[in-house]
Amino acid sequence: MRAVLLGPGLRRFRLLLAVRLVGQFGDGAFQAALATYVVFSPQNAATPAKVAEAFAVLLLPFTVVGPFAGVFLDRWRRRQMLVWANVVRAGFVLGVAACAAAGSTGFLFYLAALAGFSVNRFILAGLSAGLPHTVKPGEQLVIANAVSPTLGTLATTVGAGVSVVVHAVAGHGSGSVSGVLVCTAGLYVLSGLLALTISRDGLGPAEPARTQWRTALVSVARGVVSGARNVIARPAAGRPLAAIAVSRFCYGAVTIMTLLLFRNDFNDPRDTNAGLAGFAFAVGVSGVGFGLGAVATPFVARRFSLHRWIPLCLLGAGVAELVFGAPFREPLLLVGAFLLGFFSQGQKVSTDTLVQRNVDDAFRGRVFVFYDMLYNGSFVLAAAFAAATLPVDGKSFTVLGVVSGAYLLAGAWYALRSPREPDPRPLPPTPAEEPTTRAVR
Repeated sequence: MRAVLLGPGLRRFRLLLAVRLVGQFGDGAFQAALATYVVFSPQNAATPAKVAEAFAVLLLPFTVVGPFAGVFLDRWRRRQMLVWANVVRAGFVLGVAACAAAGSTGFLFYLAALAGFSVNRFILAGLSAGLPHTVKPGEQLVIANAVSPTLGTLATTVGAGVSVVVHAVAGHGSGSVSGVLVCTAGLYVLSGLLALTISRDGLGPAEPARTQWRTALVSVARGVVSGARNVIARPAAGRPLAAIAVSRFCYGAVTIMTLLLFRNDFNDPRDTNAGLAGFAFAVGVSGVGFGLGAVATPFVARRFSLHRWIPLCLLGAGVAELVFGAPFREPLLLVGAFLLGFFSQGQKVSTDTLVQRNVDDAFRGRVFVFYDMLYNGSFVLAAAFAAATLPVDGKSFTVLGVVSGAYLLAGAWYALRSPREPDPRPLPPTPAEEPTTRAVR
């Protein structure tokens, strides 16, 4: 962390990290405010179908918007996209705040919320696609992938925690929710202003595609297909994506199960403050696991292949679910949440790095949006699965067995299919490393 946070010549990385941290802190506050207003309000009963519907409504548009983000990320300056996308999502969040202040959870409320989260796809994909332009390839990129997304996740957790505390003190009414949302819009504007401090071409793409708008819109589907083909043609990148899709499905089912347990089983369903506080604490414990998983992964990468670390993470998550989830006791569940966070982030950092190393920069935006589609689509499928199988109190040995079995099978499959030889396709040099080449261009 010291190498990338304090090292010389990495000002651009630190600025990009600041953009991520401020924006993702706002994301956490936004998500917690919506959860408080829709799921943890005293007047609403939290059934598996309702909780799953809330997750699906928030995540499904990310998958729909994803193809458009990828195509334009490879055409627009990613720095400009970070500026304007933050301003646009601030406007949508203000719309959600206005609906909450009026006591509405109707069509306009969900439409504004969905639009705000959909714009977030452009931002997160742009942050990932632009990251290799801010550090050197090799170990520095592994460390950057450990530090940047992990600190972003922790910022989201802290933002959600602050939002939960505000609602616990001020109540779950529309006034406190709308106040938090207005502050969140301000954070998004600040994130956009921070992006302005990065040079216009500092995040790539190195050679933007220049086509007419009509051609760009027609090529949306082709862009996603080409990104998918680029990954499929490179098993060193495609195999980690397949594994993380399974992992994300399992994580989604466990998340909904945990929410229902804290809402309807571990606490009195009428005491929404206790349910929300308990679930938030479980998320926080998992966040600590995220942080430690990110710290451990660069050390693992120095000793043996990331392709071997991924199956170990999957197998560890499967065992943790069996041992600490099956008793359905709050203290053991918290231990399981910590371990699941640790192994999930270890796998995520490894996957991000392997995908970045094994795809060309010209395709990287499309590949990462395809990655986002897979990542969020898996959670949506988990939401549908949870709605159909989980009871109201969240206790289901069958679902727990399916989740644990999926983790273990995916880990065994990856271990058997992982390559034995080193990756022959390192990242191409960034413009920062070849100033003479960039000047000629």
